[in-house]
Amino acid sequence: MAQGNDNRRLVTILAADVAGYTKLVEQDTDGTVTAWKAARSDVIEPAIDSHAGRIVKLTGDGFLAEFPTVQDAVKSAVAMQKALTESPLDFRMGINLGDIIDDGQDIHGEGVNIAARIEALADKGGICITGLVHDSVRHRLDYEYEDMGEHEVKHVTAPVRVYAIRFAGDNALKTTVVMSGANKPTIAILPFLNMSGDPEQEYFSDGITEDLITELSRNKIFSVTSRNTVFTYKGAAVEIPQVAKDLGVRYVLEGSVRKAGNRVRITGQLIEAATDIHLWAERYDRDLEDIFAVQDEITRKIVGAIASGILSAEAQRANRKKTITLDAWDDVMRAHWHIRRFAKADNEAARELLGRALTLDPKIATAYTDLAFAHHFEAVFGWSEVPEDSHAKVGVAARMAVELDDQDAYAHTILAIHELFSNRHDDAIRRLEQAKELDPNLSFACGYLGTTYAFSGDWDKAQPNLEEAIRLSPRDPLMVIWHIGLGWAALLCEEHEKSVDFSLRAIQDNPNFADNYSVLASAYGHLGRAVDAGEAKEELLRRMPALTLSDPRLSRPFRRDKDREHFLEGLRRAGLPEG
Repeated sequence: MAQGNDNRRLVTILAADVAGYTKLVEQDTDGTVTAWKAARSDVIEPAIDSHAGRIVKLTGDGFLAEFPTVQDAVKSAVAMQKALTESPLDFRMGINLGDIIDDGQDIHGEGVNIAARIEALADKGGICITGLVHDSVRHRLDYEYEDMGEHEVKHVTAPVRVYAIRFAGDNALKTTVVMSGANKPTIAILPFLNMSGDPEQEYFSDGITEDLITELSRNKIFSVTSRNTVFTYKGAAVEIPQVAKDLGVRYVLEGSVRKAGNRVRITGQLIEAATDIHLWAERYDRDLEDIFAVQDEITRKIVGAIASGILSAEAQRANRKKTITLDAWDDVMRAHWHIRRFAKADNEAARELLGRALTLDPKIATAYTDLAFAHHFEAVFGWSEVPEDSHAKVGVAARMAVELDDQDAYAHTILAIHELFSNRHDDAIRRLEQAKELDPNLSFACGYLGTTYAFSGDWDKAQPNLEEAIRLSPRDPLMVIWHIGLGWAALLCEEHEKSVDFSLRAIQDNPNFADNYSVLASAYGHLGRAVDAGEAKEELLRRMPALTLSDPRLSRPFRRDKDREHFLEGLRRAGLPEG
């Protein structure tokens, strides 16, 4: 039983043992024990100490150690294995980042169990690391990662993917990696080609590449290959499938820059490596009056386009897989697709998928953000028996997402939506500004900042943020929300013709979204267009049966009471009954 003074914390655990120790002892007890002691005093303890770690306990033929960071643990393991090539003993090591319970004498928990189990999968002289460790070090520590496929680990629900550690002939270590949990997408941005024939323009094409790597790295959904790695391909003729295999990435972005006089043409294309399908391609022609402004503009456009393109491709990839082969990330991506269809049945399917994903891996921040989003639409459209409970669940899931990763702009945006619909407009605005600082290219944050200003009756601030969301990600399935956000903003500022135009555009984006018709019916009602208002009201009733003016399903986070009354008065004129 856990005691009151037990210490729970997240640490990096390294488990190690000597391969074939029992047989070695049987053959030469004294020599084996002496070699083990020498390895411990001459190599293991100094390597652990020099990397800020501590040995928790010795296990007869091995040891358990903990480190404050994953980089310290991996560097220590590599240093040990290189030095231990001189020892007659062969060590296997496993590293995991996980929760442990420290009772003052020993550490316990699944985090320790996984480290010990994956250590047994390593070859002699090898190292295994989990997916969480891999995600943290793959762009910081320049080792190779070799895939060995998925393995079942005893007492762990989700299978793990294993990569083998080996020493090459020059003692360069090839790192073994075990990926567990969320298998999020990986992308490499190859150096953009300078097609100008002018070596002095090289800095511009390199600048585009570096900015894309920097800006995409802000998005916590992706893993982006580091600059130092991708620039090894600069000037080389490459085959995309081979590059993807070498770097272990799913997607590759390549492009070129051609300058002539005061004009520049920038092209880019995003490729899914496994299928060699071009997911997105675009060409940008600009005047170079301000070269840095052009560089910034093009970078933002490309980042916005490929971010939504990758998410769409991930959803399609997950939907192509057989159910029995789905992992946690596949479930999240399927859910991501269902939620954005804005239908009750799809929303229920999304919640089921997200529940399964979080059972497999309870630390996927993206799963919690999408779960909060699903509960949000349950509450807004009255798809649950108690919408207030669904709204409360939005807050719980959103806070968990932020707790798991407080640098995730998407997670902060979800929490801001909860704050907005709790009528805490100022809190929502502050959090959305924080989300934009974390990722200025996130259309999700820009769009909901504009939506918050729309419900505050502030057209001058709503319009630029919503239009920025549209520019950043023109193929995003959330486009319907940005257009109807403009419809709300125009309606509450009594620009009824504009509100009609935006609502009709939102219907083209997605005819399932109920707010399209409530805003449209209200705007037509104020314009005195009775027939059009009546038709819009009937479409609204198809999506919200038995709706009346007093129905809580029409509750929206208006900052001003007069805006609520203006909205309802338009619906009254459209013929919606009082209730």
